[in-house]
Amino acid sequence: MTDSNASIEVTVCIPTFRRPEGLRKTLQSLILQQTDLPFAIVVVENDATNPVGSQVAREILGSAALPHHVVVEPSQGNCHAINRAFSEARENHPTADYFLMIDDDEVADPHWLEAMVSTARRTGADIVGGPVVRQFEVPVPHAVSAHALYGHIDGPSRQVPAIHGTGNCLIRRKVFETLDPSLFDVRFNFLGGGDMDFFRRCREMGFTFWWCQEALIYETVAADRASPSWLMRRSVRTGSINYVIDRKRSQSPVKLTALQLKNVISLGLSIPRAIAILFKTKALLPATHPILMSFGRITASLGFLPTPYEASAIPAADARIATSSQT
Repeated sequence: MTDSNASIEVTVCIPTFRRPEGLRKTLQSLILQQTDLPFAIVVVENDATNPVGSQVAREILGSAALPHHVVVEPSQGNCHAINRAFSEARENHPTADYFLMIDDDEVADPHWLEAMVSTARRTGADIVGGPVVRQFEVPVPHAVSAHALYGHIDGPSRQVPAIHGTGNCLIRRKVFETLDPSLFDVRFNFLGGGDMDFFRRCREMGFTFWWCQEALIYETVAADRASPSWLMRRSVRTGSINYVIDRKRSQSPVKLTALQLKNVISLGLSIPRAIAILFKTKALLPATHPILMSFGRITASLGFLPTPYEASAIPAADARIATSSQT
C-alpha cells in the first residue's frame, strides 16, 4: 500500500477473484496509460483463502510509480468486492472525483482513462460507460459472436438513458455520496446483476449517463463462455436478474400483479423477437435469447434462482468475479 496523494483526481478500481494472469495484464495496461491525470489504483482481492491476485498486484504495482492500495475483502461475492473497492478509493483519495472500474479479465486501451475523464468533464455526466470489445480465446462461429450477450451500446459518443455494466465505467463521487450506504445490493452477489440494479437506481434518481465510444476496453472471453450451453444458461440468468430487479420495486399487491402480467407479456413477445433475430442473424442460437430470458423471469418468480457465482466460492480453477450481461 502506498500513501494517498493529495493531487489524485482519478481512482481505478479492480475487484479480482482467481484470475492472477488476467489481473497482471489489466494492471500492465493501466501502467501504460497515456495521460497527465494523476490517478491511483485500488485492487480488492476477494479470495481470502488463496489471495494470488493480491500477490500479483503487489508485485506489479510495487515497482510502478503509481499510488495504489491492495486489500483483501473476506466476504465473498462480487457486490461485496465492488463496494469495498469504491469505499477504499473514496476513503484513501478524498480529492478524487472520478472513480473508474475495469474487470480483471480486461485490458485498457492506452487512451482509455483520458477519454473517460475528458468525457465526464466536457459533458458534466455523472456516469460514463464505454465499449467492451470481446476477444475470444478460441475461434467461434457466427452464432456465438452474433449473440446479444456479446453486444454493447453502439454508435457515436452521446448521452444515453443508462449503461449496463461496470466492466468499463466512470462514476462521479457525488453518485456514491447520494446513494451511500446503499451501493451495490449484496443480494446480487451470487446471481449477478448488481451493476444493472445499481445503474437503474442511478437513473431513477436522475443521474446523467454518457456513452464514450472512444474509451475502449478489450475483454478476453474464455473458451467455456463461448459454448451454446453457457450462453443459453446465461440468457436464463439474465431474465432472472431482470425479474429480481423488477421485484424489488413491486411491493404492493397492485404492482405485484402488474409484474406477473409483465412476465406473461414478455413470454408472448419473445416469440416474434426470436423470429426477428433469426432472420437478422441467420442463426438459431442468438434467437433463443429472448425466449430463454422470459423463461428465466418466470422461474425466478417461482423462487428458482441460478447462483453461478456461489459455485465459484468453492475452489475451482475457473472461478471468477464477474458482472452481469449488458443485455
